[in-house]
Amino acid sequence: MTSTLQPVSTTEGVERPGRWLALGVLVLAVLLVAVDATVLGLATPYISEDLQPSGTQLLWIGDVYSFVIAGLLVSMGSLGDRIGRKRILLVGATAFGAISVFNAYATTPEMMIVARALLGVAGATLMPATLALIRNLFHDPRERSLAVGIWGATASAGTALGPIVGGFLLEHFWWGSVFLINLPVMAVLVLVGIKLLPESRTANPGPWDLVSVVLSLVGMIGVVYAIKEAATHGFAWTTLAAGLLGAAALYGFVRRQLGLPTPLLDMRLFRNRGFSGAVLADLLTILGLSGLVFFLSQYLQLVQGRRPFEAGLAELPAAIGAVAAGLVAGRAARRFSVRAVVSGGLAAIGLALASLTVLDQSTGYPLLGAALLVVGVGAGFSFTVTADVILSSVPKEQAGSASAVSETAYELGAALGIAALGSIVTGVYRDFTGPAGTPAAAHESLGGAAEAAAHMPAHSAGMMLDAARTSFVDGLALAAGVGATVLLAAAVAAWFLLHGQKLEDGGTEHA
Repeated sequence: MTSTLQPVSTTEGVERPGRWLALGVLVLAVLLVAVDATVLGLATPYISEDLQPSGTQLLWIGDVYSFVIAGLLVSMGSLGDRIGRKRILLVGATAFGAISVFNAYATTPEMMIVARALLGVAGATLMPATLALIRNLFHDPRERSLAVGIWGATASAGTALGPIVGGFLLEHFWWGSVFLINLPVMAVLVLVGIKLLPESRTANPGPWDLVSVVLSLVGMIGVVYAIKEAATHGFAWTTLAAGLLGAAALYGFVRRQLGLPTPLLDMRLFRNRGFSGAVLADLLTILGLSGLVFFLSQYLQLVQGRRPFEAGLAELPAAIGAVAAGLVAGRAARRFSVRAVVSGGLAAIGLALASLTVLDQSTGYPLLGAALLVVGVGAGFSFTVTADVILSSVPKEQAGSASAVSETAYELGAALGIAALGSIVTGVYRDFTGPAGTPAAAHESLGGAAEAAAHMPAHSAGMMLDAARTSFVDGLALAAGVGATVLLAAAVAAWFLLHGQKLEDGGTEHA
């Protein structure tokens, strides 16, 4: 995909009226998609109680949203190049709001999985356009860099804000409310966006290649599904077949892009070492974080007995750290170096996750709060600088293509993280030994165990819940250790891959 932005004069870019309000619209889209990816964590116990999904269905409810977004981002980014990035953003926002209603009123696990998948389709239309539109709004380098810093801080903070928003809603309403909150936000986004967002599209984009669209979607879902199933149930013929099908589709996708005159994704972007290093850093960071975030909300509620809103507030330090670090990340990268800031951020997250390997049922909040603050600061530094690197390491006309790759790495990392780390938690949890009469449903998920306990004698229920919680915490600690290893490895890789990488002169300070 070669994304060529229509030329806009520097004067128009600097003086465009309402450009900061327009940035607010773009940030709103990023925030909403990020929040929606994590808000589900707090609602999971309620969904488990109401819909009674199996352990595998629960994982699919959690990760199919990211699977679909990862598979469609490049395709939707390419479609936006052709029909207009403003247009696809507004159409996607409208669809996102409508499908949120479907999510809120799902009555079976299967319906919920389908609803989350459709929400992923709509979400994929929102993300790729945002950075490209920022390039069209801000032509003064310092203004644009500040805008990217705000964008990066919002993206980092969104995953931490989800549990807070969700916690407040779950305290006062039923679990479907975490989806209905999307409606007023999307209404504001569409109404303000129609007036303030500029349209941009590629002048001569070529045809939208449907074969490439199918190959990328099949490839992403096939590979991630195979990883998830192998981690949860071990290797089976169906798992191997899905993995091989996905790998073959991705290979076919790459080969096809190299042969097309106007590909969906310009594979030559990856020849740039800084670009590849930044994309890899993003993918590994989210991989190490996402599975842990998904289960940490359950730990705070179902193990430590916190109310939903209290559990959400407990995760607030991550949001504070992400926003603060994101706004000064560019200045830090200019003063020290890109690789020092990115690698330092990744290493900080890795060490914070390592500290969570000592979790038990009674772990005090000081350790949890400090670890989450460090995670937020590390993510804010890393994500903001890598976003700037990705934009500055490719030609300006390829900003749309670069941002689609960046978002794909983010969403693929989220899907892989929930699949791999989530499967570790689930795998360890299922082996707990409960008292006689423990139902099979209790071994599917901790939410299932809490539901089953309500129908057991008090003594047996207490013993069963204690065993289940101990096993869940053991799985969470093991997943934190794996996540820490991934992040520390990513820090080392970023140190070498980002050697000599600099941000653009005059456009490096984010605050």
